[in-house]
Amino acid sequence: MAGCEKTRQKTQKTVIVGAGPVGAMAGIYAARRGHEVEIYELRGDLRLPSITPLNFTRSINLAISERGLHALRNSGCPGLINGILADSIPMHGRMIHGSDSSGSLTQKAQVYDVHGEVEETLTTLSPVTFGQAIRAIDRAGLNKRLLDELEAMPNVKLFFNHKLTGADFRNKAAWFEVEKEHDDKLRAIEIEVQFDFLIGADGAHSATRYHLMKFVRMTYHQTYIDTLWCEFTIPPLPKEEGGGYRLSPNHLHIWPGKRFMFIAIPSRNHSFTCTLFLPSHEFSYLSSIPILVEPFFKQHFPGVIPSLITPEALQQQFAQNPHLPLVSVKCTPYHYAASCVILGDAAHAMVPFYGQGMNAGLEDVRVLFEQFLDATDFADPAARESALDAYTKHRYPDLVAINDLAMKNYDEMRSGVTSRLYLFRKWVEERVSLYLPASGWRTQYVRISFGNERYSDVVRSVAWQGLVLRSVIWGCSGAAVLGTTWALWRKREGASRGARLLVGWLGHLGKTRGWER
Repeated sequence: MAGCEKTRQKTQKTVIVGAGPVGAMAGIYAARRGHEVEIYELRGDLRLPSITPLNFTRSINLAISERGLHALRNSGCPGLINGILADSIPMHGRMIHGSDSSGSLTQKAQVYDVHGEVEETLTTLSPVTFGQAIRAIDRAGLNKRLLDELEAMPNVKLFFNHKLTGADFRNKAAWFEVEKEHDDKLRAIEIEVQFDFLIGADGAHSATRYHLMKFVRMTYHQTYIDTLWCEFTIPPLPKEEGGGYRLSPNHLHIWPGKRFMFIAIPSRNHSFTCTLFLPSHEFSYLSSIPILVEPFFKQHFPGVIPSLITPEALQQQFAQNPHLPLVSVKCTPYHYAASCVILGDAAHAMVPFYGQGMNAGLEDVRVLFEQFLDATDFADPAARESALDAYTKHRYPDLVAINDLAMKNYDEMRSGVTSRLYLFRKWVEERVSLYLPASGWRTQYVRISFGNERYSDVVRSVAWQGLVLRSVIWGCSGAAVLGTTWALWRKREGASRGARLLVGWLGHLGKTRGWER
């Protein structure tokens, strides 16, 4: 394993709550800067296959894009990003599945980047804006690599099966519940941990955020959307057929259904991790009459059964895999004084429809350390408090923006991808980007997924592009209407003049021939 760069800055004790991708990344950034890092995780060692994720599913594939990759590049661990990318699968666009009027199955590819794929320089610190694909990666595999990197650092300690039960951010103390063997029995005891700085990266239902609310006047907004999700698996082809993928592995596969959708993301073992997103009342109805699950899929997601998932496997997975909610969380501030900050889903849980949840969390870590804490003397609480205050003010509008975009993107994925208006606008914007690169014109998706532009700036840029595009379309439409009106008027004037000449000629002819009598 390639080691990280030498650490720097004065030693201090940084406690991180949560050992998921964001917490582990925060540990790497802090350890590289010379902090004595302790990471406390509610669950057991996340690298063990026997550990059940908090959402109680077997696994879930993630999409890592430029923002997440940029955080990895800047982690100070050169070998980390290459190893993670070696475990990932590039997805160059969406594959939209459906059927035509005759009932024949259809699939139409929609590339993410009109500039096409280019060779990536994996360790460059300069982002490759165009030509990239988003990458499917196994969450457990990503977590394992990050934790392995941390475990190799001499100034990092990992503590699993430790539940945060209390925190005093004024006196910089936290309490964790841990099971210890006593009289041949496991009993829960509480331990106290002192810290200089605490980072909460413990997910959407963050215990850190809960205790932080006791110390700050936090504005907090939580929304559950009326959609649940359930995980399915498309297995590899049988060994006698080669054991490969049943679908293209280089696409995110979508079966749009207007009010719901089914998606499939490739895995390294040639299977696909699939997710059904469906309104809660639809889940309840299908659960009450299981025999309807198969015809529902046949009607709305053509081609899934029986060629990709057998009817028996479909029924079993629908019944056994949990039907889980989707939550959106917005809050501010993200910190208290100089002692605590929350990152990732703890600060801004979002619905998964833009694929930016983890990417935004990894970007949180990079922005926090690079833009605000690198120049801070950790021995000076006033300086760190000022830096954390600046971080909250800087980051909040960006995270609200991506949270809202993630919510809106559900409409695009489940119905917009087949809309003629959506496809026309996408085509126009891609042509402008391709043939007028100096204009800086890029689609919203390219700006979000293949660049590091602030999310709030993306929203403003795309709004301006939309205004320009609408003005051009209305201008062209107005010009066409005026041109048509002018042509019709000229044609009418010409016809009227011809009629007057004909009547005059006939009148003259009548006089000369005596027709008037």
